[in-house]
Amino acid sequence: MKVLLINGSPREKGNTFTALSEVAKTLHEAGIETEIVSIGRGAVQGCIACGMCGRTGKCTFNDDLYYKIWRTVKDGIDGLVVGSPVYYGGPNGSLCALLDRVFYSLGADLQYKVAASVVVCRRGGASAAFDRLNKYYTMMNMPVASSQYWNLAYGQTPGQVAADEEGMQTMRTLARNMAWMMRNLRSSDSGLPEQEPVVRTNFIR
Repeated sequence: MKVLLINGSPREKGNTFTALSEVAKTLHEAGIETEIVSIGRGAVQGCIACGMCGRTGKCTFNDDLYYKIWRTVKDGIDGLVVGSPVYYGGPNGSLCALLDRVFYSLGADLQYKVAASVVVCRRGGASAAFDRLNKYYTMMNMPVASSQYWNLAYGQTPGQVAADEEGMQTMRTLARNMAWMMRNLRSSDSGLPEQEPVVRTNFIR
């Protein structure tokens, strides 16, 4: 089994990375492979609603960052964790630009993969950012893993988040819950839920 973790901070080894690394370490201890992909500091292209991914299965902007995530998902994952610092009560805008493209083009591949979000902040806005990230999963038939508290931790300067003992414990509990969910989903004899044909209701006629 494998979990992809996306570090949505431009600081490759900052507090978001530290929190995700705690999740990854605990997943490793449970025998699960992990890969952390950092979005870096470069400009990230957003979705332009061209519809190309619906025809080709891949975003028309096939940049290295997107392609790395696309390839990892296509190769097969069992879980996804997205981490972000908090900017003005929300996730990093570059991360959301990337996720819009990833989820629009890989929605079918991400269905029924266990998902979780991790947010790091100096003081406030964490629950709003956490809610924003979880919205990607809850419209893609992705089971969302929980923890003993919302998946957040506090820190400002790099490495400071490691001193948040409750935050780090929350990350470890999240990882154990994810491992449990993935194993049970894989071993289940019941298969996936039956799906109805998708209905789209537009209120402007």
